[in-house]
Amino acid sequence: MRVQLLDNPVRPYSWGSRTAIADLLGKPVPAPHPQAELWMGAHPGDPSRAADESLVDVLTNDPAGQLGEAVAARWDGRLPFLLKVLAAEEPLSLQAHPSAEQAAEGYAREEARRIARDAANRNYPDPTPKPELLCALTEFHALAGFRDPHRSVELLQAVSTPGLGPYVDLLAGEPNRDGLRALFTTWITLPQPAIDGLLPDLLDECVLHVKEHGPFEQECRTVLELGESYPGDAGVLAALLLNRLVLQPGEAIFLPAGNLHAYLRGTGIEVLANSDNVLRGGLTPKHVDVPELLRVLDFTYGDMAVTTGDVSGARHLYRTPAPEFELSRLEWTEDAREPVTLPGGAPRILVVIDGSLAVSGGLSLDRGQSLWIPASDPDVILTPTGRTRAFVATPGA
Repeated sequence: MRVQLLDNPVRPYSWGSRTAIADLLGKPVPAPHPQAELWMGAHPGDPSRAADESLVDVLTNDPAGQLGEAVAARWDGRLPFLLKVLAAEEPLSLQAHPSAEQAAEGYAREEARRIARDAANRNYPDPTPKPELLCALTEFHALAGFRDPHRSVELLQAVSTPGLGPYVDLLAGEPNRDGLRALFTTWITLPQPAIDGLLPDLLDECVLHVKEHGPFEQECRTVLELGESYPGDAGVLAALLLNRLVLQPGEAIFLPAGNLHAYLRGTGIEVLANSDNVLRGGLTPKHVDVPELLRVLDFTYGDMAVTTGDVSGARHLYRTPAPEFELSRLEWTEDAREPVTLPGGAPRILVVIDGSLAVSGGLSLDRGQSLWIPASDPDVILTPTGRTRAFVATPGA
């Protein structure tokens, strides 16, 4: 066997938690700085290490053996996914990701313009899409996808102000994708003085709605939280149009190209295509390219699908249309500890979230530890030593 324990980088973004990742890794709590993401994979900007060697170099030196010939050929010798533990203490930016076609076209366009790939105004540092799946480890709060516009009209009417009235009428007169596009575009392009004139009265109405325990209390609390964190940001208005989700542990959402979303708080496992392409729409001091965002946004509306995965024994498989990744949750109880076999022939990353595992070949894996399993390895058998929860990521079909 050539399985290797991984040494993974921690990304210290300001919105991160000082406790969640440190606790998972058995480090002192609280951490001295926010820890937002634990990266497991071969991202060129911050790859994991296996046996003191960058996982990028491991793959480069033996793409067929590590990835398998089919995966190596399809993804040009790259690991197509990145696995993360994401720990949000504060809201992330409002954002969407491009499709494969949009990413390739945008990348070529910015290359032709000779925009540096690390420039602050670069939208497409690589030519690949970035679908993602988020599975909650704790209660996880998010905004994702446009809410049914009829329901959004009800929300806007419940907190309407004289200044907000014309915008409510705009969506009420056309409660469909075109109306959503028109209202979102109007709000995201408002001059700053107009936003500054709208938000104070809206926030006052939200305070009143919360005090009266109105039907949109949760949505109003979110608007108030965002208004405090990002005063004067158009993203506070845009949040009124999105589904407000509370995921329980094990529940997951898939975010395809064009889905407008923002993670608010909680800890989760995220698997995504190995790309940095992000189009931001607000709730951030970073670059916001409104015309480009509008090019990629999908204004399809409705409830976001939430799944706990297809169950087979201890395995819960989260199916998505993304070819870059497939995620499974492995969960055993004290009374149900049957071994799980990971078939050989595919590259995998395994991480233990709770408990511990015995891995065939004599290796043991404790909480917070992760493992690189190359495609050339034979079947790997996992045996829990007690109540255990782990996740496995591999390329999709």
